[in-house]
This record gives sequence, structure tokens and C-alpha cells, in this order.
Amino acid sequence: MIGWSLQVRRDDLTATRVVEVEEPQAGPGEAVLRVDRVGLTANNITYAVMGDTMGYWRFFPAEDGWGHVPLWGFADITSSEVDGVEVGQRYFGYYPTASSLVVRPAPGPTGFRDVSEHRADLPSPYNGYQRVDLDPAYEQEREDLQALFRPLFFTSFMLADFLQDKEFFGAQRVLLSSASSKTAYGTAFLVEGVSRVGLTSAANLAFTQQLGCYDEVVAYDDLDALATDVPTLYVDLSGSGPLRRDLHSRLDLVHDAMVGVTHVDELGGAGELRGPRPELFFAPDQMVKRREDWGASGIEERYGEAWRRFVPHVEQWVDVVVGQGPQALEQVWLEVYGNRSVPRAGHVLQL
Repeated sequence: MIGWSLQVRRDDLTATRVVEVEEPQAGPGEAVLRVDRVGLTANNITYAVMGDTMGYWRFFPAEDGWGHVPLWGFADITSSEVDGVEVGQRYFGYYPTASSLVVRPAPGPTGFRDVSEHRADLPSPYNGYQRVDLDPAYEQEREDLQALFRPLFFTSFMLADFLQDKEFFGAQRVLLSSASSKTAYGTAFLVEGVSRVGLTSAANLAFTQQLGCYDEVVAYDDLDALATDVPTLYVDLSGSGPLRRDLHSRLDLVHDAMVGVTHVDELGGAGELRGPRPELFFAPDQMVKRREDWGASGIEERYGEAWRRFVPHVEQWVDVVVGQGPQALEQVWLEVYGNRSVPRAGHVLQL
């Protein structure tokens, strides 16, 4: 049986190719997952832009110079040589832009971890695969929302927890760029105890205001509207260097947290900055802390409660757009990478 692999040039993320491949069969200690339904958001752009720095290209290796962009979604076991991992089981997890994935499962109580050698030293949260019939948060009728939001909202959940755990570094205001993005408004939805201000483009201003999870929404070309004497925590989901420089020069910043990249054409360019040095927020680090604080199931229980509060709102905020096959995946990748996707669109690919 012939499968496929969608690859992007690691030095030019607009260069793509679809390659035909033989569908694999499981060898000893292996299982094969047929990728079925995945989401594609600005989060996946961050994986590619930070692919070398953070090791994201290493999860699903390709030929020199090419890479598979990691995606979150659902896949089914089509071949297995591992007890407890059976043909027909469905798993939520981390997949390549390809028709299939070969894993070396280490089964656990609710799924398995991929212990393939090349993934051994990569962040462990990305190596877990959750069996849907053992997942208390799984709802078949909401698979599309889970493919789109589960990884993003989990980042929002851990980010909001981190900020509150740090008592917002003494800030009275949290300022989020790319405020129309799913990770940003998920974070704003969860944050309590400070003023929440969203920064967005003029084109996305009305959408972001109607979300109702920001106390104030300001367009990028109207930064003069921001009070300059309020201790402010900046949460950067845009990656824009010029915006960072402008905010550092204008505001009383107490912390600058780098989370994502949506404005890929404005990366860098910040130069010398007044105020705190930007620090990368990495959700797996906060996960490690909270597993120690809350115990093995504490994160999942708290996340499930937050998701149940969030999902009735998000159903009103997103229009799910479903594409079919590798060509649609390629087209959506270029659209999202080029920042041409409207904020209400939630792109799901049936592969």
C-alpha cells in the first residue's frame, strides 16, 4: 500500500513537497499508527520556526534539509507487535505530516509512550499517546475541537498556572500579543486577578473584542492607548522584534515571556531593550513542577476541569474547516504560515 509524506524545507518553510512512501508494517516491539484527523494552527508554525533551536525536527526525521512539521490529532493502530497495543485502537497524540508513524510503545494505564531511540532525550510530554476510550476528557463528537485546541489550551493552562504561581511577577496588567490566537485567548480566559489586555491587528480587533475574555483590546497601531505607568507582564505570542522593542521602550515591564511565533516575518530585530530580558516559557518545565506538586493525576484532573469550562465558549468562537488529504494539508500549511487564515477558522485535516 502506498502512503505519503508532506515535507517542508527547514531553511524555507514555504517550500513543500509530497513524497510517496510505502506504508510500513510493525516489526518486533513496534506498532504502526495511521494518521487520521489532525489540527493545524499557528502553534505548528512555532514548531517549525523553532525546529532546530528546540529540537522539534528531531521527532519525525526526514532527509537532510527537509522536515516533517509536528501535528496533534488522532490516529489508529493498523499493525502491532506489542501486547496491549492492538489493531483498531485510537490514540490522541503527536504526529508527523505523513500518512503513518512507526512507534516503539511502552504501554501504560491509559495509553503508551514512544520510546524510540531518537526520541529518548526529547521532551517527554510530546512522546505520550492517549487511548481515547481510556481518556475521561474524550468526546467523539468534539474530536475536531480537541485536535485544534487540546495542545493549545494545555499550553494556555500551564502558562496561566505559571503566571499565577509567580504572582504575575508583581504586575497589575497582563499584555498578550496575537490576542486573536487560540493560545492567547485560552490564557486570557484562565487568568484571574489582573487586568487582561490583548494586542491584535486592526483586522482582528472586532473578533478579539467579542471573545469577552479580555478587559481591553488594543490594535498594534494604537499603542498610545496603553497607560505607560502600570506594572505590566508581557506575554509574547507574536515573536515580533519591532513590537517587543516598542513595548519595552513605552511600558513599565516587569517580565517578558516568550511563548509563540505568529509574525514570522518580524522575527528578531528587537536590538537593545530597556527593562527585563525576554525569557522563554516552555510548558513541559511547568508540567514537571506541577507533577511534583499535585501528583501523577493532578494535572489531568485540573486540566479536565478547565477544559469543561472553556469548551462551551470556544464552540462559539471557532468555525471548523475540514480539508481532505495531503494536498489540502499542504495548502493549509502555506495559508497559516503566511498568516492568511482568519481567526475564526479552525483548520482540521482528514488524512
